[in-house]
Amino acid sequence: MALIARLFRGYIRPHIKGFAASFVFMAIAAGATGLMAKTIEPIINQLGKGQDSVFAMKLGALVMGLFVARGVATYFHTVIMNYIGQRIVTDVQQQMHRHLLDADLSFFHANASGLLISKLTNDVAIMRLAVGECLTNSFKGGLTLAFLIAVMFYQDWRLSLAAFFVFPLSALFVARVGRHMRRYSLRMQEETGRFISLLSQIFQGIRHVRGYGMENHEHKRVQGVTENIFKLAIKSYHVGALSSPLMEIMSGLAITTVVLYGNWRIEQGHTTTGALFSFIMAFILAFDPMRRAAKVNGQLQAGLAAAERVFALLDTRPSIVDAPQATAMTIRDESVDLRDVVFRYPDGTLALDHVSIHVPHGKTVAIVGPSGAGKSTIINLIPRFYDVEGGAILIGGMDIRAATMTSLRSRLALVSQETALFDDTVRANIAYGKEGASEQEIITAAQNASADGFISLLPQGYDTVVGEHGVKLSGGQRQRIAIARAMLRNAPILLLDEATSALDNESERAVQEALTRLQKGRTTIVVAHRLSTIVDADKIVVIEAGHIVEQGRHDELLAKAGVYARLYGMQSSFSSQTTTARDHTDDLI
Repeated sequence: MALIARLFRGYIRPHIKGFAASFVFMAIAAGATGLMAKTIEPIINQLGKGQDSVFAMKLGALVMGLFVARGVATYFHTVIMNYIGQRIVTDVQQQMHRHLLDADLSFFHANASGLLISKLTNDVAIMRLAVGECLTNSFKGGLTLAFLIAVMFYQDWRLSLAAFFVFPLSALFVARVGRHMRRYSLRMQEETGRFISLLSQIFQGIRHVRGYGMENHEHKRVQGVTENIFKLAIKSYHVGALSSPLMEIMSGLAITTVVLYGNWRIEQGHTTTGALFSFIMAFILAFDPMRRAAKVNGQLQAGLAAAERVFALLDTRPSIVDAPQATAMTIRDESVDLRDVVFRYPDGTLALDHVSIHVPHGKTVAIVGPSGAGKSTIINLIPRFYDVEGGAILIGGMDIRAATMTSLRSRLALVSQETALFDDTVRANIAYGKEGASEQEIITAAQNASADGFISLLPQGYDTVVGEHGVKLSGGQRQRIAIARAMLRNAPILLLDEATSALDNESERAVQEALTRLQKGRTTIVVAHRLSTIVDADKIVVIEAGHIVEQGRHDELLAKAGVYARLYGMQSSFSSQTTTARDHTDDLI
């Protein structure tokens, strides 16, 4: 009941006027159905017994009028309910999407994108069907049933009582079916979410699937999930299909009882043939809403199962939100300070242990170290993708937790190894850095990012669609578009997270030149894998296992012959071997 009450408060009550109008038309359609059953009596009793043609025409006009009234009323209540149902779908999807945009980054790491997409599409559509169909069939069916029962009791209350043994049995059956349908529906929705998630993973990683010859493996995984959905669907169909034969059997028993008892009543002179036919017609018509009740109950249970999943998502509250007294960040000093920062991953692993770093305004600080040392964690903490467990991060002396996240992030530009390009035009992807950017601003940003040259050579230039994740572009091209986006944003603080680690030497040079221009006059924090790209940094901080082990300029750290010197030496040796091998190959060719 709590779930139904929440559905009513959140999604039905705002459309109460529309529902009321629809219910009026449903009442008209239901009343017309009841009157149709009543008109059978004069048709049977009077026609063909000396009545004039005027009486027949009046009776025909009445029947025609009832059919027209029911048809028109059905049209209007169907249109209104479909409008409300679709409006509810749209509202819920928008609410869920807004909620997901505000969710913590850890939430997306814990939930597969396919499962979230399934909730936004499949579950919401099932909710819409439950709201629209169930309200329509329940209200209209209930009114129709009430009118027809009134006709039945009006014709013969004794006959009505004799036939009514069917209704309690039907109600018990509908309730029992509903419990099973809800359980199967919830499991089907969960499996459908897994199916969508699996397909998303396969299609995104299709190069690796084919490259490693894993087509059969992935097909077996899909087979497993789809077979589970098939089995659950079949169980659901078996339970749902029971309603039809059982209802038919109960209907046959009731009508047989009515015919036998009604015939005896006619023989005794207690009723007429027309009244009996009218009663039978009302009873047959009354069984249609009863049959639908079983179907509606199944849809309702599926809708409630979907609503449970939707509300579970909506009830997940982000932990990283603006503080009650948060203010807009208006400082002019864009220095960044990590003061005694402590951070743990959700599983309890210590990522940063009392780390302190000072990045002066307009300077570049590079953070290096082995994989898993905590470098990218620092980058994620500054925009408050995560919050520190201990210590504080300050920008211009202001704790970032005291600032609104909108004002904080407006001062940041992020370029990472994983370039986030959308399946849109080059122009739209660059303009993502600044809402309402002009054409000239976009072109200037591309030029500064050394991207205008290759963009001009694309089939439609800036109007070329780059494909999902920028699949139609090379790694270096994707990265330069990401840099152009950051340049267009023109934020005073720049975060570079291994922005060149996945590039070849030629692409790296072009990207590095663009990054050098981007860094001018900005406070920059660089997480670098290739140490050759940060030798000119104002300060280099070496992190190992969540601790700062060294810091200083490039020459100073080499002179210490510590961790940085060892890492730099390993990379220099590897680079030299690679170059020698390439030269040797060229000689052989």
